[in-house]
Amino acid sequence: MANIPSILALDFDGVICDGLIEYFEVAWRTYCQVWFPSHETPPDGLASQFYRLRPVIETGWEMPILVKALLEGIAEAEILQDWHGINQKILLADHLNAREISIKLDKLRDEWIATDLEGWLSLHRFYSGVIDKLKATITTTTKLYIISTKEGRFVQQLLHQEGIELGSKEIFGKEVKRPKYEILRELIQLHKVPQETVWFVEDRLKTLQLVDQQLDLKEVKLFLADWGYNTPLEKTTTQNDPRIQLLSLSKFGQDFSKWLVE
Repeated sequence: MANIPSILALDFDGVICDGLIEYFEVAWRTYCQVWFPSHETPPDGLASQFYRLRPVIETGWEMPILVKALLEGIAEAEILQDWHGINQKILLADHLNAREISIKLDKLRDEWIATDLEGWLSLHRFYSGVIDKLKATITTTTKLYIISTKEGRFVQQLLHQEGIELGSKEIFGKEVKRPKYEILRELIQLHKVPQETVWFVEDRLKTLQLVDQQLDLKEVKLFLADWGYNTPLEKTTTQNDPRIQLLSLSKFGQDFSKWLVE
């Protein structure tokens, strides 16, 4: 069993960066552009509900849909149980499509960055010790990649602010339009490395389970970041899954050789 990965692939949101405040702000702004509420100030308590339900979000276009669902009074428990069905129902009811909403959201982010970069950056925080871990990894033989559903340019901007320079070849954002397991497959083929030396850290359990379903990726090491956007049930599920390891933030900051030690 490899103690040092040849490739370390990391999700961004919920593994490297916590942007909950920014997520809600851009979600609310996008919601206002789509549904034109009479008041452009979010009601009290809405942000807290949004934060609790962040684990259901897979890609950015869903965030303003979540705001809409909450304002319609859909129960949190129902959203946790059937988020896909709910977001599709809202899209159909209002004759919307995911691409249109995604374009609006990304345009808002771009304008925000262009006019108030400092303010935008201030709404993100990096999980304790993660930036140091990334900087240390870059100095080793391990090849570092970011695989995210956020636009790669936003990831690059945030990392640049922290003194980490990764190019477009190391950052796979939403724009690549490929499942994360396909990107992992491509990296293995590109570098011609054994699967067991490829480690993937993600905070979304469903994404890890999709990797596990790929018969040709059965030896890739899978880790669920327990500090990210996942639920207590997902953590418990992972603890009972021999294929996926639950990784704590304190352990993430340790040497690679200690990751696989119980």
